[in-house]
Amino acid sequence: MEDNKKFMEDNKEDIVEEAKAEELEVENEETENEETTDEILEENLDKDKEEEEEEENPLKTLMKFKEKSKRLANENETLKERLLRVTAEYENYRKRTTKEKEGIYTEACADVLKEILPVVDNLERAVSVEGSADDIKKGVEMTIKGLNTSFEKLGVEEIDITNGFDPNLHQAVMHVQDENLGQNVVAEVFQKGYKKGDKVLRYTMVKVAN
Repeated sequence: MEDNKKFMEDNKEDIVEEAKAEELEVENEETENEETTDEILEENLDKDKEEEEEEENPLKTLMKFKEKSKRLANENETLKERLLRVTAEYENYRKRTTKEKEGIYTEACADVLKEILPVVDNLERAVSVEGSADDIKKGVEMTIKGLNTSFEKLGVEEIDITNGFDPNLHQAVMHVQDENLGQNVVAEVFQKGYKKGDKVLRYTMVKVAN
């Protein structure tokens, strides 16, 4: 008991200081809580005040709606101008590509006609020249030879029949049974076919055996 009393007397000042510090800390916490509560109350009061002002002042609300409507109208006008610009660009692109396609077609036709015109010239000369049947035949053969040369330059070739009937290249208009011929053999060609690369220009008209 005496030891406790002596301890209290020796540490009296420290105990008092510690008690004061704790009391001060409690007061600070209470002050902070009060300040926070006051801030929340003040914010709520401001919001209520703004809402009351809006309710009491319809002119202010109307002005806000007008500003919003004006902003939306401006955005709509911007989108409309952008759409018109894109539409105009597409129309220009369409016209340009159409013109380019027409130009390509015209150039292709011109290349073909340049090769065909000499053949026409030879035919006209053959008709105008007087001679025997052999002379005319010789002139026609030379014209055909020139035509085949023109076809080679244009990449046009006669469709082959040596590998038998091919529905992708030949058109069968007749069928014949012949023991001397194999199956699907082209027995006769009625009209020659031509192709350019993989593109068939005209199917070969044929008679197919067996």
